[in-house]
Amino acid sequence: MAQYRLLALDLDGTLLNDRSEISETNAHWVRKAVDAGVTVCVSTGRGRLGAMPIVEQLGLESPMIFVNGGEIWKNPRQLHRRVTLDAGKVTELHRLALAYPDVWFWAYATDGIYNKEQWVDDTYAREWLKFGYYTENLEQLNEILREIRGWDGLELSNSSPYNIEINPKGVSKAAAIAEVCGLLGYKMSEAVAVGDSLNDLEAIKAVGLGVAMGNAQDEVKAAADAVTGTNQEDGVAQVIQNFVLKA
Repeated sequence: MAQYRLLALDLDGTLLNDRSEISETNAHWVRKAVDAGVTVCVSTGRGRLGAMPIVEQLGLESPMIFVNGGEIWKNPRQLHRRVTLDAGKVTELHRLALAYPDVWFWAYATDGIYNKEQWVDDTYAREWLKFGYYTENLEQLNEILREIRGWDGLELSNSSPYNIEINPKGVSKAAAIAEVCGLLGYKMSEAVAVGDSLNDLEAIKAVGLGVAMGNAQDEVKAAADAVTGTNQEDGVAQVIQNFVLKA
């Protein structure tokens, strides 16, 4: 039996290039992994609607992890678990965002994405999954981070050095991969996780083989078992060739 049975792949900055496309090389090797019996699991900060075109392009029928683990799907059509972000917390996060007029913000709800340009009248009318802030003004970003670090019930990460992503406490890609392994009867030691940002960090530390992209944040590289090529160099294909199918 192969050493690795599950391959959990981040999308942006990992499987996708800087044009948000899957290269032919990455797609080819993902399909070779599936053909070899490896379960390929998309593990992304994106919501389901934003991730499904990638899933469909690859023809995957495996479990999926969306919004940093806020949703786990048994397959592309069947929801397994959803953990929502308290609407009161979303109201407070939104209020904080408004104190920084130059900061972009967005939030995933079960019915779509809302952002600075299109917000909602009644926060309590929706089920929320994740809230985020984006700015290249790192001083303001760090001010926001210092503020919300003191709040209870939140899990903080990022998908870029210029953003903050907020999920309910305990929600992470690491916890979601563990649950997917439980669903499939796999051990965490049989899982590989590949990513580039802080929302991948705990997963990379928790699995049997944690791989950082060549373009990953330094903290992610430092925690990884291996560093592959960048997302512009088909780094995911390299992981599959060098570790997953060679194991």
